[in-house]
Amino acid sequence: MENNANLRLKIALSHHPSTFMNSGRQLRDEPDDVLLAEYRREGDGEVLGVLLCRYTGLLFGVACKYLKDTHLAEDAVQQVFLKVLTSMPNEDIPNFKGWLYVLTRNHCIQYLRKAGPRKERELPETVLADTQEVMDFELQEETIAQMEEALQELQPDQRTTIVLFYIKKYSYEQIMAATGFTFMQVKSFIQNGKRNLKNSILKKSGRK
Repeated sequence: MENNANLRLKIALSHHPSTFMNSGRQLRDEPDDVLLAEYRREGDGEVLGVLLCRYTGLLFGVACKYLKDTHLAEDAVQQVFLKVLTSMPNEDIPNFKGWLYVLTRNHCIQYLRKAGPRKERELPETVLADTQEVMDFELQEETIAQMEEALQELQPDQRTTIVLFYIKKYSYEQIMAATGFTFMQVKSFIQNGKRNLKNSILKKSGRK
């Protein structure tokens, strides 16, 4: 029998997405991976509700971008939420926000394929903020992908120090202890690696 938390989540999802977004479930501030692990461990629908609540605006913007109709977008977000609730994959989801984005985009594309040609509606001004959030997210994802590719093009010593310093937040002393590099080597690898990384990203984005 379904527990009360999951039942309450389903009831919330049956309403307008903005109602769910303002329901108070967004008050917890733990990272996505912590909440996702808690949901997998305890099966508490309220915890999943916190996660979904965080990205209601983003997903609504994605749906509006593809469907060009606020009512269809609201329905799409509800369908995606229900799919997450009933069909959460067993494998790890390193980027829950990105996973939700892809899930929503694919849902909208499948809907459009089935629906066929139709007249688009003009979106109201109040929806523009949500679609702008989508554009910002897509640009961020593209930049991350370019950075990951550019990292692989660095010399091994530069790549190692860049990852340790900027991503893992190691100090110079910690990098020296982990790699055996001298202070001057670490400093040089970081400076040169940062310059080469920037040049590579600018080249890939067509700005150089």
